[in-house]
Amino acid sequence: MEKLKRYIIFFIGLYINSLGVALITKASLGTSPISSIPYVLSLNFPFTLGNFTIFFSLLLIFLQLLILRKNFKLEHVLQIPISILFGYFIDWSMILLGFVNPSFYLMKIIYLLIGCLILGFGVYTEVLANVAMLPGESFVRAIVMTCHTEFGVTKICFDVSMTVIAGVLSFVFAGKLDGVREGTVIAALLVGFIARLFGRFLSFVEPMLFPDSDTNTDLDTDTDSTDTPIVITIAREYGSGGHDLGEALAKRLGFDFYDNEIIQMAAGSTGYDPEFIKNNDEQMRSSLLYDLINQVYSHAPQNPAPKDNIFAAESKVINELASKGNCVVIGRCADYILRNRPHCMRIFLHAPAEYRVKRIMRTENLSHDAALTKAIQMNRKRSDNYHYYTHQPWGLSRNYHLTLDTSLGDDFVLDSICEGLKHIQ
Repeated sequence: MEKLKRYIIFFIGLYINSLGVALITKASLGTSPISSIPYVLSLNFPFTLGNFTIFFSLLLIFLQLLILRKNFKLEHVLQIPISILFGYFIDWSMILLGFVNPSFYLMKIIYLLIGCLILGFGVYTEVLANVAMLPGESFVRAIVMTCHTEFGVTKICFDVSMTVIAGVLSFVFAGKLDGVREGTVIAALLVGFIARLFGRFLSFVEPMLFPDSDTNTDLDTDTDSTDTPIVITIAREYGSGGHDLGEALAKRLGFDFYDNEIIQMAAGSTGYDPEFIKNNDEQMRSSLLYDLINQVYSHAPQNPAPKDNIFAAESKVINELASKGNCVVIGRCADYILRNRPHCMRIFLHAPAEYRVKRIMRTENLSHDAALTKAIQMNRKRSDNYHYYTHQPWGLSRNYHLTLDTSLGDDFVLDSICEGLKHIQ
């Protein structure tokens, strides 16, 4: 039943995609990169955009067969009927939107942006269904699998290549640049970005539609076994001494302590260098910029962006560690990851700015101004990272059992946590 539901959602997304492609094309500012070659050909030969989309898709499927050889599976053959259906959807959508013929540049831009929004939602819907890929994204995946390249870079190279080839074909057949314009670039930047935004803000939809899916990994909130290990998660402002206090707390309670060890464990499952993970761990400079840069990953859920992959790996590690035995876990959104787990105490440690600055000056040998700047920057990155992956404000008191001011002293903080832990147990 779930499989059927996923295919229904996929085909709905496929039609939404066709509407988006048609509206972007009708804006007369170019079309999306993957449709640019079929569009240029349709302007110069007596076949429709949908027809050339089918021909081009079949060519990409054939190239996948040459690239993958024995790794070409039944799921790749499924792209053939999907491509044919998508081509007819595009032609039907072009007819349906026959009334759209904007003459003013402003109206062209408006139609282009609406088309990008529709296409972005269609991409999100396809990814949500997670049953098949269109030939363009599957072709990129085939290259990645065979040449062991990075998906994001390969996808960008593919899109650029499609656009350049379409431009060359336009000059060859029409003697001018026709069918590839600023709208092609705008669509390339915005569609995946919009799809990622839909994925982030509608993250609650998948568990609602597919409650039995393996992606729903939250621990059952009704579980309350006395055998469940006790976990203390500590989120902390930079300079508040959260790492040292967490280590002291674990020592006092006889618990395991995990901080940088999580990086090493995540490195083993992602294949990334521990130093790369450390530089991307708990830090995000701008969520909007991050989505814009990594929009190319929206088309393929099997190939997440590196930072998303790191977060998923660390989440898995944290869940495994929490099930292993009593422990203290520092940072990495652990309070959110383990939010449904019984016997889990969530702590947030903070301190006045001057206290934190003086501590940073002492522990990192920095000047006052340098320490203040670092404290502000690190806290902003942690806050943005936490909000991006949890959709919750960082440090919001209602998300924690205790929020403690570390300037009141180590003994006060440790005693308060130990006293509170009695009630959690």
